[in-house]
Amino acid sequence: MRSSLRHRCLRDTSPAAPGGRGVGTALVMGVSGVADGRSGPTGPPPERKLDPVLRRRAAWKEGFAERGDCWSNYRVAYRRTPRVQARLDSQRELLLSAAAALLAEQGYAGCTMAAVAARAGIATGTVYRHFASKSDLTVELFRTVCQGELAAMAQAAEGPGDLLDRIVATTETFVTRALKAPRLSYALLAEPVDAAVEAERLVFRRAFRDVFAAQIAEAVESGVLPPQDPRLSAAALVGAGAEALTGPLSGETAGPDTVAELVGFVLRALGVRPHGRE
Repeated sequence: MRSSLRHRCLRDTSPAAPGGRGVGTALVMGVSGVADGRSGPTGPPPERKLDPVLRRRAAWKEGFAERGDCWSNYRVAYRRTPRVQARLDSQRELLLSAAAALLAEQGYAGCTMAAVAARAGIATGTVYRHFASKSDLTVELFRTVCQGELAAMAQAAEGPGDLLDRIVATTETFVTRALKAPRLSYALLAEPVDAAVEAERLVFRRAFRDVFAAQIAEAVESGVLPPQDPRLSAAALVGAGAEALTGPLSGETAGPDTVAELVGFVLRALGVRPHGRE
């Protein structure tokens, strides 16, 4: 180490200090001659020169601090280009399609992140860019599949025919679509799932109920059905239908008259008299 740099321990013993003991000890490390106020042969260390860009940035931050603001709030946020966003959306749709195929084959147990990635033909890490966990993936999957089923029921409810014809068409659509894809329908209606998916399941059960409730309310108002609470009747029908289909969807063989039997049950439950329909 150069001789001009050293540790020095200075004690103030001036008479002005009470009792001559001084004000304390200061440990100073620096250039010789600076600590006692003298400029030695080497002089004080030169001030470090900042790069002009860094100097302007420091002044900019200082200006924000004086106003009580935060300079980081003024950083320009990254914005995805339309091309990048389109690629991400396409990738997400691919993942949901792969997950739906696995759900129809193996149920929720088969919809692992690795299995979905393998079916989609992409890396597992890419799945986590879109879904933080399996729970997030299955909730989105449940929502996507159920929206398709709900759209099919709503279309049947708006079909041709009188009020009872449309109630029958809605019921037939619900039952027929479930029996055509039993493994998928069982996963949607009855398979044990985690709390997040179960909460989503309740949301869509209410949506199915509302489709029937609108039809029942119109039929009651028109005098086609006896007075009743449309929402309560609709909730009972959806619940009973889901329970009645649990057996056939979980492996039991559905009888040839399953659809007709459930349609008859719905009409009787709503109070349609036997001679009310041919």
